[in-house]
Amino acid sequence: MGDVVNLNRFRKTRERAERAKEAEANRTRFGRTKAEKERDRKEAERRTQTLDGHKLEDET
Repeated sequence: MGDVVNLNRFRKTRERAERAKEAEANRTRFGRTKAEKERDRKEAERRTQTLDGHKLEDET
């Protein structure tokens, strides 16, 4: 016969793990310095410009 499982404890443990995972993502996204954010923004802009510069003209 299997062990008795407390479903409330299981549910609460699962919810805590989900909240911890979301908190980690928020720390990564929002816990950066202004210089890091600016660097990432400039790099994304540079990638966009490079990609747009390599597009072929539409011949329609």
